[in-house]
Amino acid sequence: MARVAHLDELEAIHVAGVNWLPVRRALGVTGFGVNAYTADRGERLIEEHAESGGGSGRHEELYVVLSGHATFNVDATEFDAPSGTLVFVPEATSQRGATAVADGTTALVVGGRAGTIQPSPWEYYFAALPAAEAGDPAEAYKIAAAGLTTHPDHPSLHYNLACFASRMGDTDRALDHLSKAFAGDPLTREWARTDSDLDAVRADPRWPR
Repeated sequence: MARVAHLDELEAIHVAGVNWLPVRRALGVTGFGVNAYTADRGERLIEEHAESGGGSGRHEELYVVLSGHATFNVDATEFDAPSGTLVFVPEATSQRGATAVADGTTALVVGGRAGTIQPSPWEYYFAALPAAEAGDPAEAYKIAAAGLTTHPDHPSLHYNLACFASRMGDTDRALDHLSKAFAGDPLTREWARTDSDLDAVRADPRWPR
């Protein structure tokens, strides 16, 4: 069941010179680390630390400034971070910290061990759509096909690859992907009935039955 909370409902814990909002603990998140921090102008928002020290998770971390305005310092490089800024720190040994430069500054922090999460199949074919819409199905195919490395049998991925291959005139490849899509998920057969991306190969006698 979904769990819902509002940041304003979480009791801030003042520790290590910052105001910590224990998001992960409040929601019981187990797939990744996630917390939030809040500060007013001139106050420390994120404590100076590296993810390689004692007590750390050795995480790569993404900082999302939800409100206000902050200044981040990562390995002696300063980054201006108004609301909406994303600051990603991939190296556990990087020294990082942040200070609020406006009242009511809040940052959400998401962390996890590098290399432990594989992108979902949809990310590959969604990322390919701009190339397809720009009239470059070959580039779209290349982008989406990268997903086969980690999701070699995923029906929706094969279906989208069939569409891109059909549009670029590669009938053999389109029908091969389509066959794999149909075998993996019968719903893809329904999609194919009216999908104009497949018109170029629809009449081929090798169309999978």
